[in-house]
Amino acid sequence: MVNKTWFITGASSGLGLKLTKRALLRGDKVFATVRKMSTLDELKVSFPESLQVLQLDLTELNSVRNAVDTAFLACQIDFVVSNAGYGLFGVAEALTDQQIDRQIATNLTGSIQLIRAALPHLRKQNTGRIVQISSEGGQVAYPNFSLYHASKWGIEGFIESVSQEVNEYGIDCVIIEPGPTETNFAKGLDLADSLDSYQNSAAEKMRHALFNGDFPIKGDADNTVKAMLKVIDMPKAPFRVALGSIAFDNIHRALTSRLAELEKQKSLAYSADKN
Repeated sequence: MVNKTWFITGASSGLGLKLTKRALLRGDKVFATVRKMSTLDELKVSFPESLQVLQLDLTELNSVRNAVDTAFLACQIDFVVSNAGYGLFGVAEALTDQQIDRQIATNLTGSIQLIRAALPHLRKQNTGRIVQISSEGGQVAYPNFSLYHASKWGIEGFIESVSQEVNEYGIDCVIIEPGPTETNFAKGLDLADSLDSYQNSAAEKMRHALFNGDFPIKGDADNTVKAMLKVIDMPKAPFRVALGSIAFDNIHRALTSRLAELEKQKSLAYSADKN
């Protein structure tokens, strides 16, 4: 395989770090973005030529554009991986305005601006693949994750539209939707206060399950990244890819239910057309 060049956000931990390491180990070049440059110092020592570390904060537009421009000015980028993000956890009415703004600014607006910054470069190359790391949470929903879901459902809609805009310029898009996976995602959650009004509710039961270790997590981070690489390397990859049995089963169940509900509404939907 011809060596590739990557641009990966959120490369300091979790799936982003594992993907960065695997790409480097197979001889690829990686522009890895982090908020704190020192987090990849050790990895930089091991790969001084093939790893370029760039500072990027998704909530700072100039930071996003500078990092993207620096990478593309250095060489052709084959894969732009939009991976950086985090989860906000709590019932909707308990979230603060600041928590909501930060979640949307990072996961949704930041990811949108990253891709927008890359598009002119990708069009000039007339080749490249945008890989958006979403989650099963871009197709299904759990209580307490309303704003996280809003960001993931939002970015998936954005990517679906953009993919149609840029396909004729040699650019394609892939959305990766992992299920619950053994990473540091739960440790990095931004937590809202628990409300007494929600005691014994579905939301509170979800909170207890998540923090008592009762919430099922079947995904293996290494196997997830291996599967991601298989997909990303495909000459023609699927547009959406569920990874993990929980993601597959939950998304399949949700889509089947939605389709069944939609089909019952056909006559009502058609009745809204002009006579």
